[in-house]
Amino acid sequence: MTEIPKTMRAVLLTGHGGLDVLAYREDWPVPEPDAQEVLIAVGACGLNNTDVNTRTGWYSKGVSEATTGGALEEAAAEDAGWGGSGLKLPRIQGADVCGRVVAAGGPAGAGLVGKRVLVDTWLRDWENPLDLDTCGYFGSEADGGFAEYTKVDARNVHPVESDLSDSELATFATSYVTAENMLNRAQVAAGDSVLIPGASGGVGSALIQLAKRRGARTIAMCGDSKAEAVAAIGPDAVLPRAPEDLKAALRDAIGQERVTVVADVVGGDLWPRLIDVLVRGGRYTVSGAIAGPIVPLDLRTLYLKDLTFTGATIVPPGVFADLVGYIERGEIRPLLAATYPLKDLVTAQEAFIAKRHVGNIVVTMD
Repeated sequence: MTEIPKTMRAVLLTGHGGLDVLAYREDWPVPEPDAQEVLIAVGACGLNNTDVNTRTGWYSKGVSEATTGGALEEAAAEDAGWGGSGLKLPRIQGADVCGRVVAAGGPAGAGLVGKRVLVDTWLRDWENPLDLDTCGYFGSEADGGFAEYTKVDARNVHPVESDLSDSELATFATSYVTAENMLNRAQVAAGDSVLIPGASGGVGSALIQLAKRRGARTIAMCGDSKAEAVAAIGPDAVLPRAPEDLKAALRDAIGQERVTVVADVVGGDLWPRLIDVLVRGGRYTVSGAIAGPIVPLDLRTLYLKDLTFTGATIVPPGVFADLVGYIERGEIRPLLAATYPLKDLVTAQEAFIAKRHVGNIVVTMD
């Protein structure tokens, strides 16, 4: 039986602002699981944009600029969370957990003890799991994985059989499930052509793999310094991050000027050019706006071209289990950019914000 200590190392979000609001502690209480929960010894936890956006308050409606990772004066604490409300602080962030279940609060999780697991990041009202209004996010509405131990409802826990390391497995949860949800929302299938701005990031690189898994043609967009690494993921074409004439760039790369789907996490000034290359009846799906959330839309383009726009945030039940199956069958692979020890989470987040990497950055409990 694993001996569980009373205290643990953890990084606390103590407020909204710059990196100085992240506090490393070595004496934080180990959480105690209730009757429906299990306790997980965290092996590794991936970083994602929600960590940064929540810390800075970027989700606040008073903010209209691109994500920078710095403090935002316009942010208001009362709507600084992803769901448009405030957070209970201090909070342990970190959603992308890979670890081992070491205890169960009751019979519901007893069969998970000893298993290596991944955590479905969406916290649900299990009496009505399809109710989007009652969903929370692991590491936001409840403490997450930037700590040696974390607890979560046993129904969010998925055993995984894989030869991949904890760090590699910690790259999947948020990025790949977000990407799969985007593709589901846009009904991507074999024969589609999918344009992917921001293809070097966690979600973008996952979109390449998951769209190709469906038989779609993938066109990645990224900075010149990352083009070689992105090409190694296997897209059908790689374009510059923001070509002035996107239609011409597509024509040169794939022999056609338009695509059936745009899967976007970027937004910003590029946005009108993305919409302009959709075919009539095309689909635009979005899960982020790292280059800026406020974009111009001519409604005539939307209705005269019979376009479909979908937002993608909360992921329906079952999608995470699908992802675990893809991992176990080797249908997708991790893109681990770098690892940092937990005590260096600030340095890890600085690297994440700089976005010189391809794939995902992870902290470990080493």
